[in-house]
Amino acid sequence: MRQLVIKTTSGLDRPEATNQAFTVAAAAVASGAEVSLWLTGESAWLALPGRAAELELEHATPLPDLIEVILSAGTVTVCTQCAARRGITEADVLPGVRIAGSALFTEEILRDGAQALVY
Repeated sequence: MRQLVIKTTSGLDRPEATNQAFTVAAAAVASGAEVSLWLTGESAWLALPGRAAELELEHATPLPDLIEVILSAGTVTVCTQCAARRGITEADVLPGVRIAGSALFTEEILRDGAQALVY
């Protein structure tokens, strides 16, 4: 199965773009794809407990539910620099979420057969 790497820079500031990234990631997990979701910029806040529930969007699956699906078989990563700028540490994020940098992101997107999307 192909790998899908999704990067989102949007958070509560752009709810539709944010929800789209999480929805596509969850749908890809459900279809059996290997999924890696990267939270950068304002989306880094969504890795903290309770923060995803703050995003409410009509006709959209709640973000906490999407995160649960993604983490069930995929990975969620917060950008190292984005986390540092916001004072977010490994101890702060949801269970299963990791903090990693551009070297790992680059490795993931350059794998044979990988598809990268940015929201």
